[in-house]
Amino acid sequence: MPCLNENYDVCIVGAGHAGCEAALACARLGLDTIVFTVSVESIALMPCNPNIGGSSKGHLVREVDALGGQMGINIDKTFIQSKMLNVSKGPAVHSLRAQADKAEYSRTMRMTLENTEHLTLRQAEVTEIIVEDGVVKGVKTFSGAVYYSKAVVLCTGTYLKARCLYGDVVNHTGPNGLQSANLLSQSLSDNGIEIFRFKTGTPARIDKRSIDFSKMQEQKGDERVVPFSFTTNPEDVQIEQVSCWLTYTNEETHEIIKENLDRSPLYSGMIEGTGPRYCPSIEDKVVKFADKERHQVFIEPEGLYTNEMYVGGMSSSLPEDVQYRMYHSVPGLENAKIVRNAYAIEYDCINPRQLNPTLEFKKVRGLFSGGQFNGSSGYEEAAAQGLIAGINAAMTVLGREPLVLDRSESYIGVLIDDLVTKENHEPYRMMTSRAEYRLLLRQDNADLRLSKKGYYIGLISQERYDWVVEKERLIAEEVERIEHVNIGANAAVQRLLTECGSAPLKTGTTLAELIRRPELQYEDLAELDPQRPRLAEDVVEQVNIHVKYDGYIKRQLKQVKEFKKLENKKLPQDFDYNQIKSLRIEAKQKLNLYQPVNVGQASRISGVSPADISVLLIYFRGK
Repeated sequence: MPCLNENYDVCIVGAGHAGCEAALACARLGLDTIVFTVSVESIALMPCNPNIGGSSKGHLVREVDALGGQMGINIDKTFIQSKMLNVSKGPAVHSLRAQADKAEYSRTMRMTLENTEHLTLRQAEVTEIIVEDGVVKGVKTFSGAVYYSKAVVLCTGTYLKARCLYGDVVNHTGPNGLQSANLLSQSLSDNGIEIFRFKTGTPARIDKRSIDFSKMQEQKGDERVVPFSFTTNPEDVQIEQVSCWLTYTNEETHEIIKENLDRSPLYSGMIEGTGPRYCPSIEDKVVKFADKERHQVFIEPEGLYTNEMYVGGMSSSLPEDVQYRMYHSVPGLENAKIVRNAYAIEYDCINPRQLNPTLEFKKVRGLFSGGQFNGSSGYEEAAAQGLIAGINAAMTVLGREPLVLDRSESYIGVLIDDLVTKENHEPYRMMTSRAEYRLLLRQDNADLRLSKKGYYIGLISQERYDWVVEKERLIAEEVERIEHVNIGANAAVQRLLTECGSAPLKTGTTLAELIRRPELQYEDLAELDPQRPRLAEDVVEQVNIHVKYDGYIKRQLKQVKEFKKLENKKLPQDFDYNQIKSLRIEAKQKLNLYQPVNVGQASRISGVSPADISVLLIYFRGK
């Protein structure tokens, strides 16, 4: 029987957060792109928490936006509450977090895909990758249809051989009861790709009408909302926001959990996969943090047109009857009605050390991978990887240089470098502490760091590029100017300083020196500076940070310069490190396994010591 055969430039497998970014990047670069999904209803699905951003994750969303991605634009259109986190701390850890209307987020992203030129949506299960002589040639679907392409991007999320569990109940489905994809894993294994088994989970959804909010603390959004996307007009996101609520577990909750641990698949041995360390289930929290008398529980709306509420902080795989007892023990949830049970989900993913920093498989040319399938967790991590995988698939097809971001340039660079360089035995989660140069990699300056790269790739418009260049000029000029604005110790100055809670001057100083005081900001001192130009809000923010943290920024720039020296020392690929006799045995094994692209990457591999790096430098200098 004849089968359907079609030709595309790029095939994207999966339409979650990674697949959407990958597909849009390829299509916007003019490539004929097809994206496959097991259900068009699952496009940009948010099967777990109803929010985008958060600590460090907000940085990733801003960086995706600066490169020309869609996530920031989409959440700006569909959020129902927004907060800037960590505002009591320095700007390096400030991070946006927005509650999403889940249904609207998915619907809006789907509409974006459907109305993008060169992009085709296809509901079908991909069961096989077609590989010839180590080069990917396309994919085959369950129906037997063949789609030939010059590159393939795998963004399968948590769908491969997925099964959802709570108690002794096992459903062989993907998240939210959607169809799992059970055949592709074998095709990948047949092509020499190593498969892992990971696990994640989600809490119950409860009916809003059954909650007693009087026993909870209301959590409101910011009075002045800051948009995620650098292209969004700030005035467009000043909306009426929906509240979230905070409550806590207690000793009764913990006792119920402890009494039923033997009925949890996590502890009974039913679950084979490794779960995320930094997003534990409530069972794990109670066992591993036995000294804690209570744990935070956030009650978050899933959208404007549903009564479903997400019970953040209480993901679980306990049986249904235990879930009711457990949730009912929490203040405000005594009469809670469960709409959807909490569950754990197991799925196939890859060992990401099989990938190059471009997110292309080392063993199969033209085959790329992004998202949770790479052993990570989180919508934002997925979108970031999907965008890079999509860009580099497009660069391969177009015969252009790939995009590789290093650790000194972006959180995306940290994320990908950690995945492909370090041993990951559990789902990876981004945190600000993973970035060595986080004062330089702030969420507020993502456009200045990455928009030029997005423009070079072809995903950023000329108008947007021109504004970034102009913004850089305005910042530099104003920083230079205020370093030379002298302020005298007169009565008007002393009065203003006193009003701002700052010590009076004993002698004259500069405006810049006053801004460097912790309690003073650039804006506070406007009346002392009659020559001050009128500047956009985002320019003012950058001027304030550059002046206030000048010494720290210069110190990190110096560190980056040293870091770049090692990153620029390239290493040969497919090299046999057994030839270097002075290397330790473990170093030879790890270097042969990972095949690092440069000395910097080699230095971050577990088991490769500083002494081994010295040996490498001497050996290749001689070559």
